[in-house]
Amino acid sequence: MDYEALIGFIFKRFPSVQGSGFTPGSYKPGLEHMRAFDEALGFPSQALKTIHIAGTNGKGSVASMLASAFGACGYRAGLFTSPHLTDFRERIKTGGEMIPKDYVFSFLTQWLPWIEEHDLSFFEITTGLAFKWFVDEKVDVAVIETGLGGRLDSTNILERPELCVVTSIGLDHMALLGDTREQIAAEKAGIFKADVPAVVGEKDPETAPVFEKKAQGRCPLHYASESFPSLWGRHQAILKEMDLPADVQKKNLRTVLTAIDLLKSRFEGLQDAEAVTDGITHTARRTGLRGRWERLSAQPYVVADIGHNAQALAYNFARLKRDVESGQFSSLIIVYGIMADKDLDAILPLMPVDATYIFTAPGTPRALPAAELLRRFKAYRQEQGLPARAFLSVSVREAVQMAIQLSQGLSTQLSRSASAPQEVPPLIYVGGSAFVVAEALPLFPKA
Repeated sequence: MDYEALIGFIFKRFPSVQGSGFTPGSYKPGLEHMRAFDEALGFPSQALKTIHIAGTNGKGSVASMLASAFGACGYRAGLFTSPHLTDFRERIKTGGEMIPKDYVFSFLTQWLPWIEEHDLSFFEITTGLAFKWFVDEKVDVAVIETGLGGRLDSTNILERPELCVVTSIGLDHMALLGDTREQIAAEKAGIFKADVPAVVGEKDPETAPVFEKKAQGRCPLHYASESFPSLWGRHQAILKEMDLPADVQKKNLRTVLTAIDLLKSRFEGLQDAEAVTDGITHTARRTGLRGRWERLSAQPYVVADIGHNAQALAYNFARLKRDVESGQFSSLIIVYGIMADKDLDAILPLMPVDATYIFTAPGTPRALPAAELLRRFKAYRQEQGLPARAFLSVSVREAVQMAIQLSQGLSTQLSRSASAPQEVPPLIYVGGSAFVVAEALPLFPKA
């Protein structure tokens, strides 16, 4: 098989959670198989210096900021994140470049018999691939994001990382991690290791006792929200210039800067404040991170964000409302799709009232059918006595095209109105799921 045929076979033979949901074939919690794979590969997990990151929201951004800061300070940094948007190699990067196809092909060709014999999951395969690649590339440090939870996540074979980070705790994946924030925090805190400093992004009454119990007598615990890292005095300037512009990045930035202060004793290059600032400011450019309040088009004005649960969408929807109310945009059009396992009841009250919605479903069995999404939206709006301007679309592509047509119509109406300046455009937001964003990205040429 050539590369494309082999990758097609892997995706079919080892379905991913991203594509198939949490089925027995795609989701295999526990470390037994991963430890066996790591041993077969020569224990790459033990040869790496790592930063291990878990959390409900923000872990991909925090991981990318840290990797970018390391790179700007002269370190060769590996970065392992998930999910991917357009190419699964996005999950594994070194110095901002995706793992080469020829390495992937060689690795899979060599290890496929072993992988099939031990019936690994897709995530276990990619974790082993990432660890082996980072060792072969002789990275100085690898920033590793958990896939789900922490305690039973494949990445938790890391026995002694340099630092453990938990970004935030929200209600997501409750069927697997628990239905309270305390239970979810306990799963995330499962990455804490003896004598390894741990950073938690936020301290709150619900989850703090969980983290403190896990850390007591085991590891130093630091709350970023109560810390004043050495570069915090620059945070307003950094946020203003950052190429990850979402509102939530303020909390993520504080977590990153707290982590960097704790890492300076092991990585002296991080003491270069100018380099660290430059790395964080240009995270998206340096790492290729996409889908975090990313502007896809200026005319029409389109932004996309992969935020998919109530905690993340609260920030996103609040920003959308603020941007329109400030007069920056004339109106708001939202292209929206959601996975069936998300808490739509918690999201519906957050959705901006004065917006036009185009509901769709990306091409994955996990998606909530667009017709069901529209039905529940209209029922909620009717119950609350709110307007329900909404359309249905059979695909993300069609939904985006419909949004652009609507925005052009609104722009035309405004241009004929003496009370509305012609230069104020409508705002199109694409989101609700990484799958929706992934299908929207190829529709816009990347600047």
